[in-house]
Amino acid sequence: MSGSAAERWAKVRSFHYSLYPAERIAAAREQSVSVCLPARECAQTVGDIVTALLELREAGAIDEIVVVDAASRDGTAKVAERAGAVVWQEGDLLPEHGPVLGKGDAMWRALSALRGELVCFLDADTEGFSAHFASGLLGPLVCERGVSFVKAFYRRPLAEADDGGGRVNRLTARPALELFYPELAGVRQPLAGEVAVRRELLEALPFATGYGVEIAMLIDAWRVVGLDGMAQVDLDEHRNRHQPLSALEPMAKTVLATIARRLEREGRVELEERLDKVDGAPLERPPMASMGVT
Repeated sequence: MSGSAAERWAKVRSFHYSLYPAERIAAAREQSVSVCLPARECAQTVGDIVTALLELREAGAIDEIVVVDAASRDGTAKVAERAGAVVWQEGDLLPEHGPVLGKGDAMWRALSALRGELVCFLDADTEGFSAHFASGLLGPLVCERGVSFVKAFYRRPLAEADDGGGRVNRLTARPALELFYPELAGVRQPLAGEVAVRRELLEALPFATGYGVEIAMLIDAWRVVGLDGMAQVDLDEHRNRHQPLSALEPMAKTVLATIARRLEREGRVELEERLDKVDGAPLERPPMASMGVT
């Protein structure tokens, strides 16, 4: 039953970015749009990304371009600011919550600074970035009825061959979803960092603080809006820095721990040790709506 539901969803809620040129987004949108780039040591790429996004802003497709920098030592913040982005240091956002605990925490804190009713998160280390990454993701939110959450998928070619989109994605995230959340088995790239979401939904979700943020957000959004409220967009090819194999094991462990936390909350598994004491299990920030932060 769930498998067929996933297949049906993939057929009707999978789109290609070419359906949503900037002109269409600008003409159809009725809400403000923020594009946010969490960044760490991305000086070589962030300037070109911001420049491409400025074209979308000039076309009326988006309103705000924000880079949230993780105290990068390579000049990321200066490059982004010179290119035309608003730049925040992640540690300056909601500092009362202590040290920033990775990408997911930076995204959570960014909500306190972003003004848009629609929020698009993009990776800041993308090579050969094109503005269609943002317009494509925003397309279903703006143009398709009932969509609140949009996930990217794409090819991520390795030096030797096209692996279809990330090793942890292929070997950990997708198999785990198929086993434990078969309704989400049609999601091509659950670990993609590119996502567009209605702000009211983002504020209703908890945020895993580290590498688990993407899989956590996917599962939690599905729990709130269901498959009918979700879509995915083919962005074609995505190039960025590839992690060495030695770095993938802790990433995979974090993904599994994030899924296990949700299974435990749902009463579907009982773990011998609390997850917050397990190495690799990310801490989570509460829904922003519960914090009274605007």
